[in-house]
Amino acid sequence: MSGVVPARRTADRPRVQFVHGLEGSPQGAKARLFAAHFEACTPPMDTADFDACVSLQAEVLRDFMPDVLVASSFGGAVAVELLRRGAWRGPTLLLAQAAVRRDPGVRLPSEVLVWLVHGRDDALIDVEDSRVLASTGDPEWVCLFEVDDDHALHATVKNGRLLGIVRELLACVSP
Repeated sequence: MSGVVPARRTADRPRVQFVHGLEGSPQGAKARLFAAHFEACTPPMDTADFDACVSLQAEVLRDFMPDVLVASSFGGAVAVELLRRGAWRGPTLLLAQAAVRRDPGVRLPSEVLVWLVHGRDDALIDVEDSRVLASTGDPEWVCLFEVDDDHALHATVKNGRLLGIVRELLACVSP
């Protein structure tokens, strides 16, 4: 795989793989935020081809070996598909996920740590979609954070809460 050179893993620079949404990119606000604070990898995707996105992210997961997978909107649908296929079983953070929009019958696998963050003022994907998805997972493994924010989670990024949630999730799995 080109472009991903795993660095030596350190406790202060955990690895974050970010799966962007339809309007996101490796140069987007969330991707830049993760790159500034973590050893981050945000592969660019052709979001017109869902299966190609899933395949690309699975390849990056194998090569980059992240500590956590973070996915936003359309990227959330990709991440849930990776979980469903067993390509990833690690801690996952879904931001305003669109998995339920893509497949209303989708379910989270058992015994996988999945946290969701969704804005109550999301005008694109209703927060109810994340409530539904969260209810399909094991209650002791799944956590939903409802925040006063929009679809892009602008305020949650700006006020540092998103970074805090990523760090909390990492702390749950750190030795």
